[in-house]
Amino acid sequence: QVQVVESGGGLVQAGGSLRLSCSVSGRTFSSYAMGWFRQAPGKEREFVAAISWNGGITYYADSVKGRYTISRDNAKNTVYLQMNSLKPEDTAVYYCAADSSPPRLRLGIGQYWGQGTQVTVSS
Repeated sequence: QVQVVESGGGLVQAGGSLRLSCSVSGRTFSSYAMGWFRQAPGKEREFVAAISWNGGITYYADSVKGRYTISRDNAKNTVYLQMNSLKPEDTAVYYCAADSSPPRLRLGIGQYWGQGTQVTVSS
């Protein structure tokens, strides 16, 4: 069984930064591609970013490109999402997911999901 746990959410002013962390346990972390998603109130969950098992390939949604950076530390079984220049429209619950490949994550397919962490950006 794989457990996925997000952390690092909170309240930040527009223009500020946050770093989310996602810890994975239970299986070999380095065998999984990892992704971040978000769901704002009243909206569908959307893809944010994904990273391949070795960090060599990354994908970003157009809405976060240039502001967000996904990275991973396989020694710590953790994937990160550095969020800069935050906007009120970035407010959402952010989810982390593990799957076999970044393209699947881009399509919203994730084998294992966390419970999410709330990010609120005030104007």
